[in-house]
Amino acid sequence: MNPKMHPAFSPSNVAVITGGASGIGLAAAKRFAAMGLKVAIADLGGDKLDGAKAAVAKQTDPENVIAVATDVTNVDHLQHLQQTIEQEFGDVDILMNNAGIQPGSSIFNPDGWTRIIDVNLFGIIRGSQVFGPKMILRQKPGLIINTGSKQGITTPPGDPAYNVSKAGVKTFTEALQHELRNTKNCHVTAHLFIPGFVYTPLTAGDRTEKPAGAWTPEETVDFMLDHVSAGDFYILCPDNDVARDLDERRILWAAKDIIQNRPPLSRWHPDYQSEFADFLKRRDEGQE
Repeated sequence: MNPKMHPAFSPSNVAVITGGASGIGLAAAKRFAAMGLKVAIADLGGDKLDGAKAAVAKQTDPENVIAVATDVTNVDHLQHLQQTIEQEFGDVDILMNNAGIQPGSSIFNPDGWTRIIDVNLFGIIRGSQVFGPKMILRQKPGLIINTGSKQGITTPPGDPAYNVSKAGVKTFTEALQHELRNTKNCHVTAHLFIPGFVYTPLTAGDRTEKPAGAWTPEETVDFMLDHVSAGDFYILCPDNDVARDLDERRILWAAKDIIQNRPPLSRWHPDYQSEFADFLKRRDEGQE
């Protein structure tokens, strides 16, 4: 193992990834398997899950990969997942709560809201609550990596249910890390994984080729591995269009809506468009 890697990434350790049958989750499963970890892929059952298991098994000894049909909205499924992993591999070292959906939403149409929040937010809460206590009791280095979104921080208009769910993931993961660091003899840490624009089935839409501005899932997972190992809590990923300093300006502007008592989402308010453009220009000029 690379000496700079977090010790939880050691060969023969056990990782479980929800939403592991496609996109970032599948890329993480392949990467973990190639590093010598034992990998449990959790996702809805079917051909996609079977195909993911076969793809990940090509990276390692097939005996080190299992796939478990799991609906993260069902705590019984998550408990069964935990029991299956313990029977096949032993205790879990890495939990990657990654399952997520984005079917679209609107403010006054209730369709989809319950499912989006149940998968994206409560799936992460349930996963942490099912796996976290045993991970703590082991008193060994461990990781809980929760997949959030920039939309949960700057909350752009257009998909409010998704934004609410991912804002909840941010708040929950911050509280989780506070709890872990204040738990005696706990060697488990939580991390908020915030991908940029990544070309996955979730974001592809009608596209059949990766847009130039997007990162691949593999690039995103490698960035995550490096920054988890560096001890970062907020793993704010760039992409080919948006560098970190632009993300920082957008986040800072959103926070100043509260401080300056501006209208919410003022970045998209016509009265503030020129002010926001000037704010970004000062970044380009190296000013505050």
